Amino acid sequence: MRTYLVTGGAGFIGPNYIHYMFQKYDNEIRIINVDKLTYAGNLENLKDIEGRDNYTFVKADICDSETIQKIFEENEIDRVVHFAAESHVDRSIKNPDVFVKTNVLGTLVMLNAAKAAWELPDGTFQEDKKFLHVSTDEVYGSLDEDGGYFYETTPYDPHSPYSASKASSDMLVKSYMDTYKFPANITNCSNNYGPYQFPEKLIPLIINNALQGKKLPVYGDGKNVRDWLYVMDHAKGIDMVQEKGRLFETYNIGGHNEKQNIQIIHIILDTLQEMLPEGDPRKALVSEDLITYVEDRKGHDRRYAIAPDKIKAEIGWYPETKFEDGIRLTIQWFFENEEWMKNVTSGDYQKYYSEMYKVNE
Repeated sequence: MRTYLVTGGAGFIGPNYIHYMFQKYDNEIRIINVDKLTYAGNLENLKDIEGRDNYTFVKADICDSETIQKIFEENEIDRVVHFAAESHVDRSIKNPDVFVKTNVLGTLVMLNAAKAAWELPDGTFQEDKKFLHVSTDEVYGSLDEDGGYFYETTPYDPHSPYSASKASSDMLVKSYMDTYKFPANITNCSNNYGPYQFPEKLIPLIINNALQGKKLPVYGDGKNVRDWLYVMDHAKGIDMVQEKGRLFETYNIGGHNEKQNIQIIHIILDTLQEMLPEGDPRKALVSEDLITYVEDRKGHDRRYAIAPDKIKAEIGWYPETKFEDGIRLTIQWFFENEEWMKNVTSGDYQKYYSEMYKVNE
């Protein structure tokens, strides 16, 4: 039985990946999930699988080298899928230190632990061991509004403390591949959306606020462009890279779905109106009048767009979920999991939200 060590598996992409893997492989694999359970980590995201014999949760910080080494010593780890990272740009602007610590030093701890466990006396590595470092398209910087795409060969040009920390961690992984021939891959993905996403991110934030008749904060002129990828398509891509990707290579995983932030908001509002049944009091609350332009984010990149040509050609992956379908699936999930949203938006979230957007309700 192949054993996977997943870091950050209680966040957003991590739980979706774990669900995908159990749906695909069922009892053929074992997953050990390591998560520190910071504000965005939530074991509710995994409650339907926590009783499985082939699933183990370990509450630990990836910067804690002793604990991470112990996990490798006590288990025969075959795959590492490294999601764990501080990931919200706005938070990185307010507090860069924690981003550098988790994203850079945490990645170093993971690399060293895997290297120590997998390396043979002659400096080569045990067969069929693989480390996958999950990263972002933000490391490439910003594109012109009128064209061009990010390719794996695009030079790094990060602009926020978040993207700088991810670029640093990518470079660390690359240095281990180049120096030690450490068996790894890097994936750089576009903006994910879907179930379990913490509502500081655009799509769940807009869904949640619109249903409550709260203002919908839009940075700047709302015309910043992002490429959107349904999270389950991303999970499939990660699995395919681990099993079919060439070692030491980087693969861009993109949705081929560029949209301005303001377009996203209009699509969500239209879809909510369509999906809410007649007589539901929330239907009257969902309105374009809620859109509120707020001061732009510092250093706000104008446009991201990924070219997934390489992963399509070499591995056969492509984004299967059209944006309109993915949004419906996401909204349906939020309808069915209102209690989840209530739990994650209580307490500290409210304080953070009011500080960040400075929107008076």
